[in-house]
Amino acid sequence: MRVRAAVPLLPLLVAATVLAAAPPASATVQPQALAATGDSITRAFDVDGSHFLKDDPAESWATGTDARVNSVAARLAARGPLTALNDAKTGAKMSALDAQLATAASQGADAVTVEMGANDLCTSSASTMTPTTTFRSQFDTALRDFFAARAAVGATTPATVAVSSIPNIYNLWSVLHTNSSARFTWSLLGECKSLLSSRNTEAQRQLVVTQEVADNQQLAEVCAAYAAQGCQWDGLAVYHTSFTAAQVSTVDYFHPNVSGQAVLASTAWSSGPWQ
Repeated sequence: MRVRAAVPLLPLLVAATVLAAAPPASATVQPQALAATGDSITRAFDVDGSHFLKDDPAESWATGTDARVNSVAARLAARGPLTALNDAKTGAKMSALDAQLATAASQGADAVTVEMGANDLCTSSASTMTPTTTFRSQFDTALRDFFAARAAVGATTPATVAVSSIPNIYNLWSVLHTNSSARFTWSLLGECKSLLSSRNTEAQRQLVVTQEVADNQQLAEVCAAYAAQGCQWDGLAVYHTSFTAAQVSTVDYFHPNVSGQAVLASTAWSSGPWQ
C-alpha cells in the first residue's frame, strides 16, 4: 500500500550526532502571509476517527484553526493580520518541496514552515529510502529556487523559512510495538515498512535510525547555508520532543492526534523565529 507521510513525534531513545544550532535570540518581523509546506503531519492526516484516511487541516500544527491546537498561524494571527496557507501534501517526499515552495512564493508568502523527510525514510524497505545525497540536493534546490523566486518578483520584505527536524521515527516503534492493535494496524495499512514491519530485524531498523540522523544533518547544514536569506533550523527541537503514546492517533497508530498536533505547534513556536 501507499506509504503515507509524517510520523508522530515521540521521546528520543537513540543517540544522535546531528548538528543542533540554536535559533537566534531575536524574533523576526510579523509576517503577512504564512505558507505551510510538508506532508501528512502538516495536513493533520488521520488525526481522529472522523477523518479516517483523510486530511483535517483545521487541526494542523502549522495553519490549523482549532483552539485546542493553537497553531503557529493562530499565534501569529493573534498579533496582527495574517493570511494562512497550507501547501503541504499527504504522502509528499523531499522531491516535492521545490514545487510546494514555488506555490508559496507565488502566493506572496513571507513566512514558510517546512516539515519534510519522514516519507523519504518510511519506504517499502531500508534499501528504498531516498539516498542522503539526493535528499540534500533536493532540499538545497528547493530553498535556492524559493529565495530566487521572491527576488525575481521584486519582494521588498525578507522571507523567513522555519525548518523543522524530522521526528524520531524509531521512537514510534519503541513506544508502540508491544501494542497489539498498533502492530495489526501497521501491518494492515502498510505503515513505514522500512522500520515498522514485524519482519524487520533490529539491525534493519537501525539502518533507518542512521539514515534519519544523516538526513537531519543535511537539513541543518543546508539551512545554515541560507541563514542570511532567512532560513532557520529548529536545532533538533522536533526530533527531541517528548511525546506519549496517548498523543498518537488510534486511527493508524502513526500520525499525531489533536493533542500531538498541539505539542508540535508548541515545539515549532518555541524553537522558531516568531516567538
